[in-house]
Amino acid sequence: MTMICVPLMVEDHAEAIRDATLAAEHGADMVEFRVDVYFEDQVDSTDLLQDRIGRVLELVRASPLPCIVTCRPHWEGGEYHGDDDERVALYEALGTSDHPPAYIDVELATFNRSANIRQKIKLAVDHPGQERAVSTRLILSSHDFNGRPSDLTRRVLEMQSEPACAVVKIAYRARSIRDNLELFELLRESPKPMIALCMGEFGLMSRVLAPKFGGLLTFATLRDESSTAPGQPTIGELLDLYRFGKIKRSTMVYGIIGWPVTQSMSPLVHNAGFEEIGWDGVYVPMPVEGSYESFKATVLAMIDSPLDFSGASVTIPHKESLGHFSLEFSASRSPNDSVLIAGDGGLPQNTIQIDGWAGDIPLAETESTDHSAIYELIVDCLPSESRCIAIIGAGGAADAAARAALDLRADIHIFNRSPERAVNLIEQAGAIRIAHAHTLDELPNSEYELYINCTPVGMAGGPDPDGLSIPIPEMRSLSPDTVFFDTVYNPIETPMLKAARERGYRTIDGVQMFVKQAEAQFEIWTSKKAPADLFDRLVREKLGS
Repeated sequence: MTMICVPLMVEDHAEAIRDATLAAEHGADMVEFRVDVYFEDQVDSTDLLQDRIGRVLELVRASPLPCIVTCRPHWEGGEYHGDDDERVALYEALGTSDHPPAYIDVELATFNRSANIRQKIKLAVDHPGQERAVSTRLILSSHDFNGRPSDLTRRVLEMQSEPACAVVKIAYRARSIRDNLELFELLRESPKPMIALCMGEFGLMSRVLAPKFGGLLTFATLRDESSTAPGQPTIGELLDLYRFGKIKRSTMVYGIIGWPVTQSMSPLVHNAGFEEIGWDGVYVPMPVEGSYESFKATVLAMIDSPLDFSGASVTIPHKESLGHFSLEFSASRSPNDSVLIAGDGGLPQNTIQIDGWAGDIPLAETESTDHSAIYELIVDCLPSESRCIAIIGAGGAADAAARAALDLRADIHIFNRSPERAVNLIEQAGAIRIAHAHTLDELPNSEYELYINCTPVGMAGGPDPDGLSIPIPEMRSLSPDTVFFDTVYNPIETPMLKAARERGYRTIDGVQMFVKQAEAQFEIWTSKKAPADLFDRLVREKLGS
């Protein structure tokens, strides 16, 4: 079973014990006492050194959980600036203590610095001729905060082949989520217990999925501000959001592909849905930067990996990328040995499902649940057959809205900053006869039954969070029954929806669309009805807080 370890940067003894106790109450299996700061300044007397060592020994003795003791030097991401002798003295004292820690963590570079250091560290974990019920064990570790080390394989093999090493630890900053896949392979093949983690935004997957690949432990912080490495989730996120305790080797992996994805509500609703129906799956953020080539390389790598990649939601800026991907690997073309896809090739889409295999070729389906969600919401708010709809924007969401309006035989008007993109969208949607392209300057003088914002204007964290996607205060001749629909769901009430509500118009918020498209995705992946009320409640509670 993969353990959860909470790292604690120790500055005050009593506070460290309180936090270790809190970690135990939150469900941690272990704590790591980072004593870098205790030893931060060079000592100038033996008495002072022994006092510092004594405080660490007392800390270990009082710990409510098994612990790792680490004194990380500054050249490997820590706070310690002294020489090796003081740290080695600490390790010797810990190893010969009557109440030693479960592990001491020593950097491979420190271990290799001299034969004398290696011998002393080995003595700290080996006790020849002594009958000891408990002893400390050595974690040999290697960290790179800049990226994947060029000699990664050599480092791992060197740590694995060292007899004194009980646990191999490798951690480096991920350049993309594909770096996680390499670490998963290392975990699966390691002859020794191993900790293998990617740092940074691209590395969250390695921390969440450690149980799937047999990692000894993963690190989770008590609070966002107390992280000791970039990308650490909190223990609450790990256990509650990602259902860490339910992840096993058979668990299927789903995710949200886009850039950025850190604020997405999709992990919240889909993981809760999996819990509700007892589905052996986990849903994680899958950040992929802007280009189609990055998208394609990432999806192909995940399909070809031992990840059990089973499906994904696709969001900005990759809905068009998924359309290109489904066209390139379309089942209607000659088979490609990477993947064979059934779907509307070339059209913006937001959902991937991995269906199985045809011989050695993986099969996938792609589709747009945005389309079905918008269709249902239009029917609900405009039940009559004669509909006149304005769509603002010309991206993936606008394409889904145009196709939904086309299916309803509506009179369609596309407003965009670039009229050429509006025309392209009309042609792409096959709506040449019933759709019209406009510039944004024409919006104030327009009068339609339904306005749908498909731009990121008004989105929290977006390019214009305080902006009005539709200039409602300038629109003087609208019917009181006019409906304003925003596909942005964070915040729940965007500036545009607020302006519409204040003037008495009907509104549809982005949460309604988000929940409907998420329901459809959930049912595609699980073949079970989605808990729609749960989805809606969770999103509104999260955004409302």
